[in-house]
Amino acid sequence: METSNEQASVDYADFKEKVKRTIYIDQLSPQVTAQVIKAALAQCANVVNVEFIVNYTIPYDIPSAALVELDNDMQAKAAVELMTDFPFIIGGMPRPVKATHAKAEMFQDRPPCPGLKKDFRWIKQGDDGYETMKNLKTLAKWQESENMVLIKNLLDEEKELAKQQQEALDGNCMKYGMLETVMQNGAIKTLAHRYGVSLDG
Repeated sequence: METSNEQASVDYADFKEKVKRTIYIDQLSPQVTAQVIKAALAQCANVVNVEFIVNYTIPYDIPSAALVELDNDMQAKAAVELMTDFPFIIGGMPRPVKATHAKAEMFQDRPPCPGLKKDFRWIKQGDDGYETMKNLKTLAKWQESENMVLIKNLLDEEKELAKQQQEALDGNCMKYGMLETVMQNGAIKTLAHRYGVSLDG
């Protein structure tokens, strides 16, 4: 039993170190992937693991937040400061993401804290705290309805933004294609000669 308790203490200590080097990123675009996050943070940190947080209150399988584990706590601090001090856009989202240091409660797979005991019980009408819990349940349902409206608006904005970005990308590709064609067929020299422009460096 003592060995089991010692191992639990070691596991929880390792977990606390993991928490220190992990950041929580919120307001992510639903189109953001782990690779996109790794590329975005490459300038200040090396991403070890990305765990998207599932929102079980909505009928959509879309990420809006993630726990991002980095190499060490110094990189975590640098990443949070970067995204706090400057507008940090990931994946074309029209608003900056938000980042904070992770907390133990955010991890689904967190090990039990050694020595901590929890008691659970069902609350029925007439018990102390029943009315409070009933009011909280009503509030949660109201917040869920409000959240659904916000999520729908977010998805509509994302769809429109993706359309605009694709149109801009297609337009730029077409321009660069035209320029490349002009350079290859020698027309640029004709234009330069006509307007008296020297192409020499």
